[in-house]
Amino acid sequence: MSLKELNPKNRFNNRAENYGKYRPTYPREIIQYLEETIGLSKGSIIADIGSGTGILSKVFLENKNKVYAVEPNENMRLVAEKSLGEYNDFHSINGGAEDTNLKEKSVDVITVGQAFHWFETMETRKEFERILKPNGSIVILYNIPKKSDEFMSEFLNFTEKYGEKYIKESIKDSKVEFFKDEIIHKNNLINRQEVDFEGLRGLICSYSYMPSEENPKFESMMVELKELFNKYSENDKVTLEYNTEISWCKLNK
Repeated sequence: MSLKELNPKNRFNNRAENYGKYRPTYPREIIQYLEETIGLSKGSIIADIGSGTGILSKVFLENKNKVYAVEPNENMRLVAEKSLGEYNDFHSINGGAEDTNLKEKSVDVITVGQAFHWFETMETRKEFERILKPNGSIVILYNIPKKSDEFMSEFLNFTEKYGEKYIKESIKDSKVEFFKDEIIHKNNLINRQEVDFEGLRGLICSYSYMPSEENPKFESMMVELKELFNKYSENDKVTLEYNTEISWCKLNK
C-alpha cells in the first residue's frame, strides 16, 4: 500500500479531539538538550511540521519561541488553534511537509513530532532546504511506547491485536533516504504518562490504526481494555512509559 493510499492528510479527521486531549506531551528536558546541542534560544524561530493538535508546538511556545505550526488536516489544526490561540507567538499554517506555505530561509529550526513517516521524503527534503536558514537544524521526535513492565507489555500486545494491519514506510528507512550524507545525532529521554481509564480509552481512540466507534470490533475492544486497566491500575490510574527519541542534524546544502 502506497503512502497516498494511506491518506495521511485525512486519516486523523475523526481522531483530532482525542489526539489533542489524550496523546502524551514531550519531556521539558528536550529544551535544555536542544539549547546545548543546536544552540536553541528563545529567539529561535520554529517551524513545527505536521504539527497536528499542537502538542509539540506548545513545548516551544512555553519556551517563548515563535512557532509556525504547519498542519494540512483542518480538524487537527482547529484543535491546535483553540488550545494555543492565547500564545501571541503561535501561528497556525494550512500546509504540508512538501508545501509548507512558509517563506524562503525563514526559520531556524524545523521540528517534526510523530509525523515524519507520513511525509513524501524527497519532496519534503527540498521544501525543508528552502525554508531553513543557513546553519539551521532539523529535529525529529517520536514518543515510542516501551515494554518496560507487565502492563506495558500487555498494552502493546493489545494494540497489536486490534490494530489494523497496514504497510508504511519505516521511520528508519525514511531518515536514511532523507538525510543523505548528514551526520544524525540521537538521544533518548524517558517520558511517562499517568492516565485514568478515560485517558487510556481516549489514547486508544486517538490512534488512526485502531478500530473507531463505528467498527463492530470496538465494543469488545473496550471491554478488553477495561479488563486490562482493572488488572494493573493503582489508585485508579496506570502509567504508560515511552522513549522520547530525538534525532537532529544540520542540513548539508
